[in-house]
Amino acid sequence: MGNYFTINMEENFKKNQEFIQTINKIKMERQIQLQYQMQERQVAMQIAKNRDTCLWLTTFSIATATALFTGFRRTKRQYLLMPLVPLTFVTLYFWDLAYGNKMHRIRMEAEHIMTHEADMLEWPCGLPSPSSIDLGRLEDEEKKKIHPPML
Repeated sequence: MGNYFTINMEENFKKNQEFIQTINKIKMERQIQLQYQMQERQVAMQIAKNRDTCLWLTTFSIATATALFTGFRRTKRQYLLMPLVPLTFVTLYFWDLAYGNKMHRIRMEAEHIMTHEADMLEWPCGLPSPSSIDLGRLEDEEKKKIHPPML
């Protein structure tokens, strides 16, 4: 009877262990999917922000260009057209960012850096370790003891 009970416990332990591994795998996949979807939303927000900025900048550029051309036609002074050069570059940059393929080019450059220049991505002093985190936490507690917050 004791032998049957021991075998049954081992089987239950193995089943529980497999179940826990399955749950952990599902949990990790959900976390990865959550992070991916959050990143997609952040990128979509950034693109929408760039498009809104582009709209406002284009409106400003058109109004400014109209005023500068009007001033040039009336006075025939060519220096009035000089602000159009940088303004045109900035406007075209935002058009490329908002509606062109600049995001694709940025992604391709990031992939190139990650594959061929991985050493550029390393953090100073490497990844934080649990001991370094605890050490920092203890130092903060010591600082709070020495210099209590003012209420």
